Amino acid sequence: MEETKMGKYHELAEKIVANVGGKENINSLTHCITRLRFKLKDESNANDDILKNMDGVVTVMKSGGQYQVVIGNHVPAVYEEVVSIAGLSGDTEEESSGGSIFNRLIDILSGCFQPFLGALAAAGMVKGFNALLVFLKLYSNTSGTYTMLNGIGDAIFYFMPVILGYTSAKKFKLHPMVGIVIGSALCYPAVQGSALQAVFESTAGAGAAAPYSLLGLPAYDTFLGIPWVGGSYTSSVVPVIFIIAFAAQIQKLFKKIIPEVVQTFLVPFFVLLIALPIGFLVIGPIISILTDLLSSGFQGLMSFSPALYGLILGFFWQVLVIFGLHWSVVPLAIMQITQEGFSQVLTASFAASFAQTAVVAAMFFKLKDKKIKALCPPAIISGIFGVTEPAIYGITLPKKKPFIFSMVGAAAGGLYLMLNQVTSYTMGGLGIFGILNFINGEDASGVVNGAIGIVIAVVVAFILTFFFWKDDVVEEEIEIEIPKVMNKDIITSPVKGTVASLSTSKDDAFSSGALGKGVVISPENGKVVAPFDGTVMTVFPTKHAIGLISDNGMELLIHIGLDTVQLEGKYFETFVKQGDKVTRGQTLVTFDKEAIEAAGFSTEIPVIITNSDDYLDILEPQQKEINLNDDLITALI
Repeated sequence: MEETKMGKYHELAEKIVANVGGKENINSLTHCITRLRFKLKDESNANDDILKNMDGVVTVMKSGGQYQVVIGNHVPAVYEEVVSIAGLSGDTEEESSGGSIFNRLIDILSGCFQPFLGALAAAGMVKGFNALLVFLKLYSNTSGTYTMLNGIGDAIFYFMPVILGYTSAKKFKLHPMVGIVIGSALCYPAVQGSALQAVFESTAGAGAAAPYSLLGLPAYDTFLGIPWVGGSYTSSVVPVIFIIAFAAQIQKLFKKIIPEVVQTFLVPFFVLLIALPIGFLVIGPIISILTDLLSSGFQGLMSFSPALYGLILGFFWQVLVIFGLHWSVVPLAIMQITQEGFSQVLTASFAASFAQTAVVAAMFFKLKDKKIKALCPPAIISGIFGVTEPAIYGITLPKKKPFIFSMVGAAAGGLYLMLNQVTSYTMGGLGIFGILNFINGEDASGVVNGAIGIVIAVVVAFILTFFFWKDDVVEEEIEIEIPKVMNKDIITSPVKGTVASLSTSKDDAFSSGALGKGVVISPENGKVVAPFDGTVMTVFPTKHAIGLISDNGMELLIHIGLDTVQLEGKYFETFVKQGDKVTRGQTLVTFDKEAIEAAGFSTEIPVIITNSDDYLDILEPQQKEINLNDDLITALI
């Protein structure tokens, strides 16, 4: 049965793609509850009439720069087939939202990370599994088994710029393969800081201090005589995103000035030749300077007040992870443990992964989006082992408030840990296994306080999310059916005239939609006919309005003029009474249009479906001028 469904959807999708002008005519595609919303390069290439008469398509509408193909309640399944047939990317379903800089930044970060969340979660689970087996002493961290599993789990993190090069290129509309090359260049060994130091020592002598070290920056070489500051870009996040954003602008510029026949290779040539040197010469050094400034700030704050340090670092730790700036703190901890045998630099951040994991656990019980909900279990497992990127980028950050709750929980845990002077004596396992870092010989008090810190962070984050966050997604049960002509009621026009949206009515009760959905008709003459087969429910004593119900249950109000109730029936003549059966096109009312207007009343006629909430969608006509018995409104059931 499922194969039959999918085959039928595939056939329908093929016809739709062909008749919107082919996949080469599609710029982007989204969908709502009933409609495929295309942005076409040239709408004149679409075959309107063929689509309107196609089995499985209700109608075609053009609005707001979109070419809308109305499908019905099985539109999500048809959308998936169209995406596949047209070779579109799923991430074109929504474009970047506008709004504040903060909201746009979150949109960019989420858009760059969401495509590989599944792989990221899997890698975190592999690393956690490997750490568990080492902890259980099934093998050592020097064995070949550990090395292989660590490589499998660590690869996605080590080559993060390559992956982000691809996803951010799609986000910024840069050619994805060019994005991969940019990400790969950032991971190329010869451009890393240690490699540049070797270059400098080979010319200046072993152990020589590079001049840039006076500024606390990595080693450097020169590019066309310009000092080139080296840095380690493997596992980094921010540099590649900024370089890709810049490269996208370069691509846009050169596409305008390079002939199309040679754009395939010349545009990428200039993009790489310009964007990467700028990245290495400008973006990388700026990130290094920001990292060093942040490191100095953390050291000064911890000396001033450990408790305040615990609150601030705990609260902002996950923000630092997002921007890759947490590496400004990690080297300090490594240096202290190497020189002194202990460190408190990272203590305040220890509870952050557990707070993030607790938030995801709470969201699991409240999420309505099944796709996001399915990401929660692997994100929780990954978070327990200290890898929270899947939770941050795919689940909590896009929802905003849960991410803030995780920051509050992390701050509470960080405060407790710093107040109790919990100290790390090794840079060992992540997540739950990180608690072993607090063992000092026979003294296990650090482990106890570390566990209490975890509990505080988890409880605070979970309670805040569970009781103070509500998913804003409206859950909709969508039944997938074999495509067919949509069940619908069609209202033909009861009046000849000019059609406008109901919102343009001069009467607030009608224009607000409070009485239902519909249209307004400016009549050309004084004749009103039945728009469907049905029954007369009401004929107002003043004859200016009539209520009908169709044989299919549609309730309709035809209101002739505004405030014409004051005429008390003058200039109106009715031909039916309450309870009469009527057929489509039968005369219901006539009125003297000129006399009513001369009396100072508007003759616009609202035609309103009063039970419009019973319908899936109400489609207004595309044409402005309409004749008696022309299709006026389509109501989808």
